[in-house]
Amino acid sequence: MAKIILSCAITGSIHTPSMSPYLPVTPEQIAAHSIGAADAGAAILHLHARDALTGRPSARPDNFMAFLPQIKAGCDAVINLSTGGSAVMPLHERIAGPMAAEPEMCSLNMGTMNFALYPMLGKRTDWQHDWEEPFLRDSDDLVFKNTPRDIEGVLRLMGAERGARFEFECYDLGHLYMLAHFRDRGLVQGPLFIQFVMGVLGGVAAEPEHLVHLKTTADRLFGKDYLFSTLAAGRQQMPMALVSASLGGHVRVGLEDNLYISKGVLARSNAEQVTKLRGMLEELGHSLATPDEARAMLGLKGQGAVAF
Repeated sequence: MAKIILSCAITGSIHTPSMSPYLPVTPEQIAAHSIGAADAGAAILHLHARDALTGRPSARPDNFMAFLPQIKAGCDAVINLSTGGSAVMPLHERIAGPMAAEPEMCSLNMGTMNFALYPMLGKRTDWQHDWEEPFLRDSDDLVFKNTPRDIEGVLRLMGAERGARFEFECYDLGHLYMLAHFRDRGLVQGPLFIQFVMGVLGGVAAEPEHLVHLKTTADRLFGKDYLFSTLAAGRQQMPMALVSASLGGHVRVGLEDNLYISKGVLARSNAEQVTKLRGMLEELGHSLATPDEARAMLGLKGQGAVAF
């Protein structure tokens, strides 16, 4: 079997600090969780930044630079920075940190969509910070803007000008056709790394038949010139990762996508999720790619070419 790239999404911009005491929000926590996940077997670290005092999502260069050098010094994992930032941020704000850091990889969302988080409100009333409840509540009127102009801008600023390769985040079928459109225009080249994002309200549901259809469509559009990975938000995280591996794909876990390690039990670290999935994959005969093997598979520029 081909080796599997395991990505770990460390903190994200969806979950709020009140949801879990284990969600990393300070630079020290994000660095420690990242190095721990890499030690456990993650080849790629997908990273967002947060304000250390409030835990609020941030894409400011200083918030990224507060932990990126520590992570680079502590492990050899590929650092993949989000250009999605938070769905409530304008594009220029979302890409400020990645532009300054010039990472090996960055994510790129392939279409505008509804991005509804308000079901996470539940019955909670004990919010740590005053921004959390309205951030979730107001997502019933939230449009995550990623127009063709936005996409082309990120491809130029992060790819052509800074040499990053992309994790193309596809939340639905139409996003694959948008990616093919930019391929046909010559603005992206293989090997493409597609991340199927499943289970976000506003995108495709995390169900095996949907993943099969996404893969079949990508096969038709991109032939052998792409690799795919799958993330599933919430409780389908581990099951859908195993389906992805069975289809020849790669996998992603992390507290950005799911705060739990099992039903009703909060994960105490990102490394805990990496270790659990790694064990499941190895029992099925799979082996994980090292960071350098992932770099070779994805055609990355290497750690020496980043700006942190």
